[in-house]
Amino acid sequence: MRSLFLLLLLAVLGTSAMADVLIPLRTIRAQEIVTRSDFRVEPVDIPGAWPAEKTVDGLEARVALYAGRPVLGNDLGPPAVVERNDVVTLVFARGGLLISAEGRALSRGGVGDSVRVMNLSSRTTVTGLVQENGMIEVR
Repeated sequence: MRSLFLLLLLAVLGTSAMADVLIPLRTIRAQEIVTRSDFRVEPVDIPGAWPAEKTVDGLEARVALYAGRPVLGNDLGPPAVVERNDVVTLVFARGGLLISAEGRALSRGGVGDSVRVMNLSSRTTVTGLVQENGMIEVR
């Protein structure tokens, strides 16, 4: 009850909550691997900003990050394992059934990212998750 009251009070007063977020110290190009030393921490009120307590070491900039501008939630991600136009192995596994085929990646992606891939034998486009070994798991 008390927390509901505080939320209502904040809404009425128009007060927003500040949170520590990451601010790049320099311009970081897209696809560049970053470390914590590339950023400073600053309290900012921006919805969807990358929280300062989340780790960034070894992540890849998905877009250009400009010095002085807060990093948003989707601006960083795992480094790409699959590049656009790479020939990859598509794998479908369910129970005891295992089907594999060659495909061409239509976008780049890191481990756990969802990417579209064209099956080279059927020319059908499917979506799958990038695995650590570069295979694409189709569901």
